[in-house]
Amino acid sequence: MNELFFLVEEAIEGGYTARALGEGIFTEGDTMDELKANIREAVHCHYDNEADIPKIIRLHLVKEEIITI
Repeated sequence: MNELFFLVEEAIEGGYTARALGEGIFTEGDTMDELKANIREAVHCHYDNEADIPKIIRLHLVKEEIITI
């Protein structure tokens, strides 16, 4: 696997959450920089073999917005 995709959302209580698509990796951070560092760490911890670690991590940012009519 060369790429790993994360779904990134703003947490209700503040900060951000990130969930890998197709893998059991979940992490969070108070800032986007902290989240990125936590994603890197979580990915390295998830894979036992260094050769299995994806070369590219893509972040898909989701922002939920509600409008009234």
